[in-house]
Amino acid sequence: MNESSPAAIGGAQPSLSAETTGDTFQALGLHDALPRAVAAAGYTKPTPVQAATIPAALAGGDLMVASATGSGKTAAFVLPALNRLLTRPVKPMPGGGPRILVLCPTRELALQVARAAENYGRTCACVRLATVVGGVPYPAQLRAVRAPLDMLVATPGRLLDLLRGGRISLSRVEMLVLDEADRMLDMGFIEDIEAIAAATPFARQTLLFSATLGGDVARLAGNLLREPRRLEIASHQKRHADIEQRLHWADNRGHKDKMLYFLLRDVAIDQAIVFTATQIDAERLALRLAEEGHAVAALHGGMPQSQRNRTLNGLRRGQLRVLVATDVAARGIDVPTITHVFNYGLPLTAEEYVHRIGRTGRAGRSGLAVTFAEPDDVRKIRAIERFTTQRLPVAVIEGMEGRFKPEAQAPRGARPAGARRGGRPGDARTHRHEQPPRARRA
Repeated sequence: MNESSPAAIGGAQPSLSAETTGDTFQALGLHDALPRAVAAAGYTKPTPVQAATIPAALAGGDLMVASATGSGKTAAFVLPALNRLLTRPVKPMPGGGPRILVLCPTRELALQVARAAENYGRTCACVRLATVVGGVPYPAQLRAVRAPLDMLVATPGRLLDLLRGGRISLSRVEMLVLDEADRMLDMGFIEDIEAIAAATPFARQTLLFSATLGGDVARLAGNLLREPRRLEIASHQKRHADIEQRLHWADNRGHKDKMLYFLLRDVAIDQAIVFTATQIDAERLALRLAEEGHAVAALHGGMPQSQRNRTLNGLRRGQLRVLVATDVAARGIDVPTITHVFNYGLPLTAEEYVHRIGRTGRAGRSGLAVTFAEPDDVRKIRAIERFTTQRLPVAVIEGMEGRFKPEAQAPRGARPAGARRGGRPGDARTHRHEQPPRARRA
């Protein structure tokens, strides 16, 4: 589907988790066509967030949902949205605006949601879908919103531009979804969200999804939702049981580079994301890794949308082994073959750390998250450990030991970050300083 034009639903890859509960999609009250589409994608049992959210959403009330990254939350709101369109058909009108509106913090997440809607709605050929995101030429998106439209997936900034210019109507919106509301607030979108919501009918149903439901998220919900039901599926303290976490202390950037180059040669890596703090670091590191022989590309907010799309498609198709990205990619990338995440530059917040490492260990698979920290990063590491209530096990590579050795202080109440099944949580992993074989596709 062209990301800026309406299209009949159908054909993309699924993003449901393989995690199971005791229920089936047929038992959740969905239109018969939707469980068939989900089954055709290879899934028969809903995840906990889907089993809890879908019946509540079908009942029609407002919802506040807290759920972990990779838990299948996209399907938890896409399926009820499609169900509404199937069970309450209304002929779309040119320029009439969407009945379903989904707001996402980033272009990548918006496109992921649109792909999920395409896939799960493959039996709903009459449904018209469009995306409105930054980085795409206005004329294409104007054509998209002027055409008959049922569902719109958008980022707040671009949508508000169209709304203020009188280019789109939101008067037909029946369901408003705020996906990753905490992230949108972190990015400064609160006024945009409130302005967009004010342009929709008061009687709409609103579904809010967030990593946490307190603080600014709770205040936003108080302004936009009516007597919402709260569903807290999992907290950040219980996430990522299938992800082994390691911490490598580096004396400086050169030391950090040396360790990263060594670890990326591990043949156990299928695909990896290396997170950097800046766009310049992403470009520099991608260039160096390409010189090392890796199939690698950079991804950051300074790139044209067309280039970002090509890069993400290359990752999904297995053409890239390493993606070097800023936090623009921390959410919204759902590629099950990502086996490793490397935090080359630390995130600004502890919450963002959780979302970064959640790019691996998806769909019931195991993953490894490696964090590199320099002496100035001690405070950030302690903040991450307090937030997750887990100690990051310190690892060393034989022959690359550093001079810097911070005091072994664990935050109060912390426990070692969980290792993959079969390992001992909290063990430091020591790697022999031998040059391993080149990894495949390197």
